[in-house]
Amino acid sequence: MSVLDNFDTWKDFLANRMQQAEQQGMSQQTISNLAYEVGDYLAKRVDAKNDEEAVLLELWNAASTEERQAIASSMVKLVQNEGNAK
Repeated sequence: MSVLDNFDTWKDFLANRMQQAEQQGMSQQTISNLAYEVGDYLAKRVDAKNDEEAVLLELWNAASTEERQAIASSMVKLVQNEGNAK
């Protein structure tokens, strides 16, 4: 099963990678920039595997560069907030 098959699994995967990046001293801005690059890669090369990813893909494709950066930053915050709640 791919990490992209289930949205909760995808968020857990992102949260783990973000925690690793923070432990290595990456800034919040660097993490957000990497999230943007990952989002752009996924939008161009990977088919949505579930409803949540399909919505994100539609939003990404409709968004400007600034809006895409906001989407990426929001995903970072989403997984950070969920990680803090656990």
